Amino acid sequence: MTDTLEASVRSLLDIEAIRALKYRYARLCDAGYPADQLAALFTEDAVWHGEPFGKYEGRAAIRAFFAATPEMLRFAAHYLTNPIIEVDGDTATGSWYLWEPAVARLTNQAYWLMAGYSDQYRREADGWKFTNMTLLVKSFTPYELGPGKVLVSKDFG
Repeated sequence: MTDTLEASVRSLLDIEAIRALKYRYARLCDAGYPADQLAALFTEDAVWHGEPFGKYEGRAAIRAFFAATPEMLRFAAHYLTNPIIEVDGDTATGSWYLWEPAVARLTNQAYWLMAGYSDQYRREADGWKFTNMTLLVKSFTPYELGPGKVLVSKDFG
């Protein structure tokens, strides 16, 4: 019984640590995409992938992506919901829904982004980190049109 209780508590603590990791990611994105702080949330061999925004392999490439993001976005607010997190020892998977209003820097065009995240995590010496983050876009549409008229916009800028 003690082993089962300890394993359950450990699993719950891991799930909460992963949830905090994801929330930290969202808050940093909403705080202007500080590239060094965001990159530190990923393992050295991590992958960030999300069309139409590209695929970035390795912490350095992920850092470069986040460093360039403020040139594209003037505003973003990441709302994360419906997490499902499964821990297996020192690795874990997670899925989330994302609702994100955003404003493009060059055009001042407002967008709605509705998507999901499919994540993989690994426990490292300094805590849980992302090893893979995939953004699965369901709708990316200009604010005034909404997904009823344009499900996925081909024009972002």
